[in-house]
Amino acid sequence: MDNSIKNVDVIISGGGLSGCLMALGLAKLTKADGSLLSIAIVEANPTTQQEDQPSLFDDRVLALSHGSAAYLHELGAWQHLAAYACAIDKIDISDRGHYGKARLEAHEQGVSALGYVIEMATLGRGLLKELAQQSNLVWFNPDQISHIHWQSPDHANQVKVELNSGQSIAASLLLACDGANSPCRKMAGIQSSQSNYQQVALIANVATQKPHQNKAFERFTAFGPLAMLPLLPLDGQSRCSLVWTMTPQQSEVLQGLDDAQFSEQLEQAFGSWLGEITQVGKRDVFPLSLLLAQQQTYHRMALIGNAAHTIHPIAGQGFNLGLRDVALMAKLVKESLANSQESANIDLGQFALLNEYARLRQLDQKQVIELTDSLVTLFANDLPPLIAGRNIGLKVMNYFSPLKNTLVNKLMGY
Repeated sequence: MDNSIKNVDVIISGGGLSGCLMALGLAKLTKADGSLLSIAIVEANPTTQQEDQPSLFDDRVLALSHGSAAYLHELGAWQHLAAYACAIDKIDISDRGHYGKARLEAHEQGVSALGYVIEMATLGRGLLKELAQQSNLVWFNPDQISHIHWQSPDHANQVKVELNSGQSIAASLLLACDGANSPCRKMAGIQSSQSNYQQVALIANVATQKPHQNKAFERFTAFGPLAMLPLLPLDGQSRCSLVWTMTPQQSEVLQGLDDAQFSEQLEQAFGSWLGEITQVGKRDVFPLSLLLAQQQTYHRMALIGNAAHTIHPIAGQGFNLGLRDVALMAKLVKESLANSQESANIDLGQFALLNEYARLRQLDQKQVIELTDSLVTLFANDLPPLIAGRNIGLKVMNYFSPLKNTLVNKLMGY
């Protein structure tokens, strides 16, 4: 046996949001002998908790569902995040220039908030703070997996990875949390289906004349779906995060405008719900596509988060879908540990566990992708029958509680 190989229970490829969440989900689980699981995190970028150097996380915001916030609380991370998260009490859905409207409210669901909005960098720093308190994690960074030995003759019931640094790690289970371009997925030869929406998301933080009062807006415009998500105030100004879906050509035109001209275009598209746009922050544009891995698992490996799926942001479900990947994997590992308490030999990468993960995640992913795809198609089309149909649909949903509750439960992550 090669003594230079680091042996752990679980290897996590990727130390971004999905990787940090996955590590937290597993970090407090114990084996039959009472010891904690040993976890290795391999991350290509340096990690830092400094507020001026969020090297793993960019400055976009995330809409956390009610269920996601509850899971972050369960992981012990919410204590680092609560002060920076803006609650969503209400959601207004409307079609610009048409009568269709629907309003979703937290009190109707018996909860204090439908969800929360938080900056991605803030969330990342909070997760790193909680991870720093765990003694059973070892980081390999900056480093990357260069090769995977799926069945090593020297390490029965283990998968072995080689790193760019020359180090090797062996474990029962490899979790690929390494993003949409997942190197682990590619090394396993797992194919993925991709669909380019021919759309981009223009993102910026904006200040508004009127306070948002913790209300989120989903507005369907001639450009495309426009979301205004409430943020915590800054320097006394009410702020929102703008996510505006449009064609690449439309984004080029808007990116060429100065702040005053851009504000005018935004006010025309969004309406007067929040008064004038008084300030516009940095504008970024991100291409939008659908990616779905054709397999969720491989030999001793599972795909988590964006490595398994990336979806359209129209319903704000991408991060929440990935977090449910994390929650299910952590639950299955916990159950496997509980079932093997009388055995000294635990095999976390066994086929039964991975097969159950793939089976249970398939339905949720299918439902969310169908929801987002149908919304993209429905609200990006200006054919009169579709305009009439979607506005009738919004009206019906607003007054038919079972339909509304079904949608709200999905948006809340349940």
